[in-house]
Amino acid sequence: MATIGTFKKSASNEFNGEIVTLSVLAKNVRIVPDTRATGENAPSHRVLVGRAEIGAAWSKTSNEGRNYLGLKLDDPSFNAPIYANLFDDEEGEGFSLIWSRPNPRRGD
Repeated sequence: MATIGTFKKSASNEFNGEIVTLSVLAKNVRIVPDTRATGENAPSHRVLVGRAEIGAAWSKTSNEGRNYLGLKLDDPSFNAPIYANLFDDEEGEGFSLIWSRPNPRRGD
């Protein structure tokens, strides 16, 4: 697991922060509620950098009852989408975007 982003939550239920990896440096990333969402599989949030939409997020609850957002980020420069989870920091001061490499499927 690796922390690839840090965020703060605003009064309007938006998350503002940055995503940093060896190949990505995205500042002013916004995760905003999607008021257009319809259907049970529709994302609850959209991920934006400026006016460009770079992903979507879904509200989830862990087995321990902890609420978080599951993100799917994509960009033409990526080989494949990036999946990460946005959790509140245990100190309650911010939010961390955590990435972990997916487990390979058996038989691959």
